[in-house]
Amino acid sequence: MEPITIISHHMVKNEDINHHGTLYAGRVSDWLVEAGFIATASLANPENIVCSQIHGLKFSSPIYCGDIIRIDSKVVFTGRSRMVSYVRVVVHEKRAVEGFITFFYVDLQGKSLPHGIEITPVSEEDKELFQKASELPR
Repeated sequence: MEPITIISHHMVKNEDINHHGTLYAGRVSDWLVEAGFIATASLANPENIVCSQIHGLKFSSPIYCGDIIRIDSKVVFTGRSRMVSYVRVVVHEKRAVEGFITFFYVDLQGKSLPHGIEITPVSEEDKELFQKASELPR
């Protein structure tokens, strides 16, 4: 299956701002995990998905109160029970944050289950993301 991009939006409000007047990293991390989960849950039963690791979120430009951000998320790599989502925040048509999030497919006791999903990258960007995700630590 080719990666499918899920798009969500958030408006940055006063309660999302840190002492520097920019979007608090903890808040955007929360939104990115949620977006990654939604992308993963679009492919598999959400009751069996758990977040395992956030890999190196990179913040490349500040985000301010009143900005409306777009969050793009998609599953770019799968293993037997592992699914890796790539997430990015775009504000004013500029990439502001990006990173990978690993999820596992598990049973009710937390034991890994095969999900049966195979990602086949088609675009050059997806091939590059697939390669990067395949090299992430578990």
